[in-house]
Amino acid sequence: MDDDLDQALAAVGPRLRTLRRERETTLADLSAATGISVSTLSRLESGARRPTLELLLPLAKAYGVTLDELVDAPQTGDPRVHLRPVTRHGMTMLPLTRRAGGIQAYKLIIPADSSRREPEPRTHEGYDWLYVLNGRLRVILGDQDLILSPGEAAEFDTRVPHWFGAVGPEPVEFLSLFGTQGERAHLRARPKTKDRPER
Repeated sequence: MDDDLDQALAAVGPRLRTLRRERETTLADLSAATGISVSTLSRLESGARRPTLELLLPLAKAYGVTLDELVDAPQTGDPRVHLRPVTRHGMTMLPLTRRAGGIQAYKLIIPADSSRREPEPRTHEGYDWLYVLNGRLRVILGDQDLILSPGEAAEFDTRVPHWFGAVGPEPVEFLSLFGTQGERAHLRARPKTKDRPER
């Protein structure tokens, strides 16, 4: 039993680091939101500090997750996937995986009005693979400006400046497999490059 507890507590650090990176939050920002010092947060993430209830409660609140999710509590037998959407940069992200580290899967929804926004390409560590389910997805990737239709896929290094938007009168829905350490998905497809975005 002690071994199970030790394993569960050891997994909290990587999970906390993954949550912080997913939300693009710095240790300083998280410290300001929770009242926990930067050094304690860093030691928690590295596993040098044992997590306690007093530390995990404010972190769960800051991340908008349950304590069960932070400590990866055993499943209750309920087979349903309880998605907790996160909205960031005008996109709604539905996480489809719960484990810390490795490739993470998301369903993303971008509203139709995103096409009227000025693109703001961003960079971050990792590698992304996209698959369009519904609607048309505009992908700005470096100096490329692509339109992906349902059934099309793309993959790229996220250190290249990139931006996503919906094209046309409907929202776009797509799947994303994202690896923070640059893991590449094994599925590959080349998007059509001849289409240009609607103006």
